[in-house]
Amino acid sequence: MTILRDGFLAFVSAVGVATLVWLLAGPLLRAGRSPAPGLLLVLPVRGEALALENDMRELRRLQSQVPKSRIILVDCGLTQDARELANYLADREKNAAVVKEEEFWVD
Repeated sequence: MTILRDGFLAFVSAVGVATLVWLLAGPLLRAGRSPAPGLLLVLPVRGEALALENDMRELRRLQSQVPKSRIILVDCGLTQDARELANYLADREKNAAVVKEEEFWVD
């Protein structure tokens, strides 16, 4: 019975030590790494897209928190003026693009 109890205590101790090492070393090993590298921030837009500037501002805020992310504005039937605005806003960003609905797919 003592061997079983000692074996159980050794197991629990090993798990406890491994957990402490994981909790302490984990943040150091992940430092500077993005939680989701290459994340696509996709915004489908149509019509006049009245809130497009506010939406882009919010996407830029999100993009600053996730390095290497890209903003994709999907044209699902924008008016000519809204399309020009979308192109202008995308051109101001270094990782943003406007694509037509037919051209957008994710593998």
